[in-house]
Amino acid sequence: MHAAADHPHLIELSLPPRAEVVAIARLVVGALASIDPAFDEERGADLRLAVSEALTNAIQAQRAVRGGAGSSAPIELRCALSDSCIELEVRDHGGGFDPSRVPATPPPTADDRLDHEGGLGLPLIRLLADELHVRPSPGGTTVVMSFTPRHGGERSRL
Repeated sequence: MHAAADHPHLIELSLPPRAEVVAIARLVVGALASIDPAFDEERGADLRLAVSEALTNAIQAQRAVRGGAGSSAPIELRCALSDSCIELEVRDHGGGFDPSRVPATPPPTADDRLDHEGGLGLPLIRLLADELHVRPSPGGTTVVMSFTPRHGGERSRL
């Protein structure tokens, strides 16, 4: 864990690509959100769910390379809080993918969504985050999510 002098609320973690680390990441992100009183419990839950989905996707991507150099490389999680904005970045070494080629699934709130297995990660993150950027490369994928507090009783879009 690192804290940069110019960015006092910056946390960087290198996590093994195992399902057990998702719970650790949720705790870290929840603790970061609790630093800023503008992030209420509901918004903190949005952040915890989004990081869970991003990390689960990263872990699955690295498992898919089976035996390749990326399969055991750490997943990088970067969490930064500044001016009532939290940015989460998850970087894997799973070989990258083209987000435009991901098969479409029904929206998470659609009645027939339960008929489809998987594919909920990015659509769910899109609903929760204020901004989402997916940066694929041959060496992996970086997912960057930005969150601001909800104001005036505004609720999550789920």
